[in-house]
Amino acid sequence: MKAELLAIGSELLGPLRAETNSLWLTERLLDAGIEVDGRATLADDLALLESAFRGALSRADVVIATGGLGPTADDLTREAAAAATGRALRRDPSILDGLRARFARYGRTMSATNEKQADVIDGAEALRNGRGTAPGQLLAEGERLLVLLPGPPGEMKPMFDEEVLPRLRARAGATRVVRRRVLRIAAMPESEVDEVAAPVYGRFENPRTTILGAAGQVELHLVAHGDSVAEAEERIEALAVELRAALAGRIYGEDGRELPHVVAGLLHERGLRIALAESCTGGLLSARLTEVPGVSAVLDRAFVTYANEAKVEETGVDPALIEAHGAVSAEVAEAMAEGAMTAAKTDVGVGITGIAGPDGGTAEKPVGLVFIAMTGAAGARVRRNHFPGGRERVRFQATQVALEMLRRGLLGLPPM
Repeated sequence: MKAELLAIGSELLGPLRAETNSLWLTERLLDAGIEVDGRATLADDLALLESAFRGALSRADVVIATGGLGPTADDLTREAAAAATGRALRRDPSILDGLRARFARYGRTMSATNEKQADVIDGAEALRNGRGTAPGQLLAEGERLLVLLPGPPGEMKPMFDEEVLPRLRARAGATRVVRRRVLRIAAMPESEVDEVAAPVYGRFENPRTTILGAAGQVELHLVAHGDSVAEAEERIEALAVELRAALAGRIYGEDGRELPHVVAGLLHERGLRIALAESCTGGLLSARLTEVPGVSAVLDRAFVTYANEAKVEETGVDPALIEAHGAVSAEVAEAMAEGAMTAAKTDVGVGITGIAGPDGGTAEKPVGLVFIAMTGAAGARVRRNHFPGGRERVRFQATQVALEMLRRGLLGLPPM
């Protein structure tokens, strides 16, 4: 079965609200053996919504819309869905009585505008909402299923799990299983990952692979179908084995953990403690590591040595080294790593120095140039990097490369 999701609400298209219902629904549907082929976020416009419903119902087995079931004039989901299916709306007296009773329990009189929330599409089943005033609706349109859910996640999620998911599982069939796995690769461009991985995953129709790139990271999403969990997992593992071989040492995780968690875990397993000295990243590396619960067992301290004087005073960098090579150099990054480790008396030290921009670059040392060094029990390595993008992107990529250097060093893998 295939599904399409429609997130409805003009506020979701502005800069202040993030649309999260579709992501949650995608995961729940996949667990039920239903793949999502399309997602759209739509404004509160009747003609636009009617067209979107028509299009989705022409393609998908299941269409789920969230939002637009409120009492105000711009809540148009019911009207648009009715128009798209060529059905009328009827006002359900029992829902109307329930709405009035709900308001009465809180000592309030229901406004006339709330009455439209009792409008149900002909032939649809109203879905109980125990946490709000907007009932959902479920309509069988031939072989296809149309589901209308409220927008607030606190109402939408329990309604979906209690009222919709059991029916979808029954429709999908008890033996249909979909399983997924995400392989994560750090500090390797998406094009390079795909150049290596595509000849492998291209030979597999089941699982299907999607490659997603982000700053400092690439993800390979593997989705397999099977008649049982074991069969689906076996199919994924067959592909994963070949991808691990092709990307030898580059896959840092398959269990959902992000890179800081992986590195913190390796330090903990080896009983090692680390100290950091950051310049252009301004403490971002330590911030990412301190998101990991229990990291205090391995992270001793971090120095933010932004000024040259701080590099000298806090981590003991020789002023002559800065004079000879500049603050942004391999030599200074190495000295920062060594100085942090020495000052904190830890097992591992990391130093980062660079030009995050947007100003400060030269022809010799352009914006995005970052040197990252580590020393101690994870090995002594230094790497010159030139990151594209704006200031925040440069800073994040620098921390990602530093973490990947640590991971590889702790595992005894060769440098990148």
